[in-house]
Amino acid sequence: MKAIRRIAGSLTAAAYLAGGGLPAVAEEERSETGSLLGRVQTVYPEWFKESFLEFADDVQEAADEGRRVVIFFHQDGCPYCNALVERNLSQKHIEEKMRRHFDVIALNLRGDRDVVSVNGTAYSEKDFARALNVQFTPTLLFLDESGKVVLRLNGYVPPEEFEIALDYAAPGSEPGVGYREYLENRLRPSQTGSLNDAPFFDGPPHDLSDSIQSGKPVAVFFEQRDCPSCDTLHREVLDDPQTIAAISPFHAVQLDMWSDTALVTPAGQEVTARGWAEQLGVRYAPTIVLFSADGDEVIRSEAVFKRFHTQSLFDYVAGGAYRQESDFQRFLTDRATAMRAQGQDVDIWK
Repeated sequence: MKAIRRIAGSLTAAAYLAGGGLPAVAEEERSETGSLLGRVQTVYPEWFKESFLEFADDVQEAADEGRRVVIFFHQDGCPYCNALVERNLSQKHIEEKMRRHFDVIALNLRGDRDVVSVNGTAYSEKDFARALNVQFTPTLLFLDESGKVVLRLNGYVPPEEFEIALDYAAPGSEPGVGYREYLENRLRPSQTGSLNDAPFFDGPPHDLSDSIQSGKPVAVFFEQRDCPSCDTLHREVLDDPQTIAAISPFHAVQLDMWSDTALVTPAGQEVTARGWAEQLGVRYAPTIVLFSADGDEVIRSEAVFKRFHTQSLFDYVAGGAYRQESDFQRFLTDRATAMRAQGQDVDIWK
């Protein structure tokens, strides 16, 4: 089976190995060529746990206090990590809920500290992140009292959905349903109104196997009605000419993730949009799932991303870079370097 590099989505088998700050200062990295803009240094809350990074001990200590462990992957200059701290955790009720129910342990995606997973395997921080297929920051792994991952958030999600995630993963919550159904019950997706349109969406009937047979990659946009994050994606990202150009090599379709719209998947299966979203583990709107021209899922976005990261997703698949570089973060760095060498400014938070 070919490996799937997911930005957000259902838990991989590797996941089971696991185991208020000062105002941000915007950084601007300049050179004789293009500039790198949008990097932000974040001061992480002092109440994050100072751990010896032996996660079996951390899980037990948290359980003894009626809490659970959250492993929080970040990286230097990450504006999405900053948003989680300064937009989400700065809200008093969210911070109080986080502190009451969880011990948060921060790990650097590129760090070299020694960590020991719940099952006793030793790693460096960066090797642990690689074993867990962490492709974006922030990534949060919520562990239960046995050290099993009960929820994984890959990428930044807005405060409302983040609080719902805390409620789902909190000790003693026992929701009795999967996170997808839990979100649906809490958010109650609208059955009225319409989805945002875009000029590159191909209309029904959706037979995605035809695109694969013609050797064209496929981009599937799972969205829903009355979705502020979907509105933001269309208004601030998908309307941009460079984004439209990046999507142009794809057969792009938009699906209401809760609808009974009939379609044929890249593998030739007849299914509804709702049924396929459930099969794929799509739980958030919007989610963008990218398939190669061979019909294999390569990568997905299931969080809030800006133009540079979104355009890079499409370039990563369309250009075939994923075949040589499995680490999407390294691809981002290489792409930014190449753009700057051509005299272009790169703003990762625009």
